[in-house]
Amino acid sequence: MSDSANRAAIALASSLHRHPLPGVAEVVPNLVSVLLRYDPLTSSPSAISGELRLRLFGLDSAAVTGTAWTVPVIFDGPDLDEVAALLGVTVRALITAHNAAPLRVLATGFAPGFVYCGLHPSELVVPRRTTVRPPVPAGSVLFAAGQTAITATEMPTGWHILGRTKFANFDPTAMPPTRMLAGDTIRFEVAG
Repeated sequence: MSDSANRAAIALASSLHRHPLPGVAEVVPNLVSVLLRYDPLTSSPSAISGELRLRLFGLDSAAVTGTAWTVPVIFDGPDLDEVAALLGVTVRALITAHNAAPLRVLATGFAPGFVYCGLHPSELVVPRRTTVRPPVPAGSVLFAAGQTAITATEMPTGWHILGRTKFANFDPTAMPPTRMLAGDTIRFEVAG
């Protein structure tokens, strides 16, 4: 996972959304790849791959921009002290550093509405937990591997929990059911 690979995946998906390929029914960017679902009755892998090669030549990954979000967080997670100790800083310094700059939405998915954000500078990189925590509630703000994530459904996790937010990125009754897209930016702030 690298910043440039993620930006390229988002740029390609954005290009394919703006100018769809014939026969492609769905385009989903991931951390460093793009899923294409196509209709085999109207297209073929060879036709699609040829078009993709052409698109990749003109790709400008720096030009992708998205919606800017502000997400208030209550920083009261059970792993705050442990993460601060791993980084050699106080909890207050951890929160300040975490919120210092907007993060890019690297991808959504894994679970409905799950948001991966990053990348944090190397001074804020900690590994995942060595054990998986039982299901945590939707709105948990997670931290590991140079990323912050937001859960949108209850799930077990091996990430550290820094806090919680009321922001919900998944509503199965809405269309589309998620609000954030890869390429959007998030500024985290302490909930007032």
